Amino acid sequence: MSSLAYLHGKTVLVTGAAGTVGTALVDQLAASPCRHVRALDHSENELFYLFERIRSAGRVTPLVGDIRDFERLRMAMSGVDIVFHAAALKHVELGEYNPSEVVETNLRGLQNVIRAALDANVEKFVFTSSDKAVNPTNVMGASKMMGERLVTAANDSRGSRLTRFASVRFGNVLGSRGSVVPTFAHAAVRGEPLRLTHSEMTRYVMTVPESAQLVLEAASLMQGGEVFVTKMRAIRIADLAHVVADELCGDRVASEIVVTAPRIGEKLYEELLGLDEVERTYESIRLLIVLPKRDGSARGAGLPTGYGDVCRADREWHSGKDPCLTTEELRTYLVQEGILDPWKIA
Repeated sequence: MSSLAYLHGKTVLVTGAAGTVGTALVDQLAASPCRHVRALDHSENELFYLFERIRSAGRVTPLVGDIRDFERLRMAMSGVDIVFHAAALKHVELGEYNPSEVVETNLRGLQNVIRAALDANVEKFVFTSSDKAVNPTNVMGASKMMGERLVTAANDSRGSRLTRFASVRFGNVLGSRGSVVPTFAHAAVRGEPLRLTHSEMTRYVMTVPESAQLVLEAASLMQGGEVFVTKMRAIRIADLAHVVADELCGDRVASEIVVTAPRIGEKLYEELLGLDEVERTYESIRLLIVLPKRDGSARGAGLPTGYGDVCRADREWHSGKDPCLTTEELRTYLVQEGILDPWKIA
């Protein structure tokens, strides 16, 4: 994890602050050397609960507001130094039924945040994207792909403004609200079947703290226009279902696993990099760093500076082609990270 010294004395705005990743960011920022945190979310109840838990830090202000409201964003952005933009509509299947709403939040809303950041001349802006942005087959993924392009374009067109823009790409954030682990876990503790949409489905996975750490590390390393990706392990969702059922059913017979059919817009695999990105991607021990497109050949240039020890990436990252964790490796990972603890307590 890179130093958080760059946060010293800074005022930080987190959008989508009451969501899973936003909450993790606020928690880490409250313990960082930043001067103040503004936590913006449109969900009054979730923001209330977040603030009740974090108010003792004394440096967090809860702001009720929607990123679709540009004037509200301009007020929230006044005096801000760093923006972490985590607000989004994220559920793939719901996005297929409500594409216009995805456009309003994930694209128009993002553009509002970009404009407000430029108007406020903030120093750094980090956008949270998804591996679903690579070769997207659904509305949500397409919105994230376009979001990354908007962010890179903002960096290129900022003129004399100070603001630098970058993106981060998440995999499947284990335990996040509405994701596969809570879905499986709730079914397992109730003794209901775990519904698997395809027996061969694979995903890249990361924990909630890892997602927040990626955002904070990207802000420390960014020069402008990059996409940062944590190097993740791939898993089979069928293996995840078996482990969740075994771990949460206790003395009862493990819940049945039923294969249904892929949901609308759902892919069998995910990719961390597109094939067209490999030639301009560099890797460190923990990260993949996708540089923005530039005139000329990225391969003709030397290694970039400012990112620590890096080398050129030499392969695609495709969850259907990468080695997956074994069932026992996955079980150990879930136990060590405490992913299933909330349901064991219940």
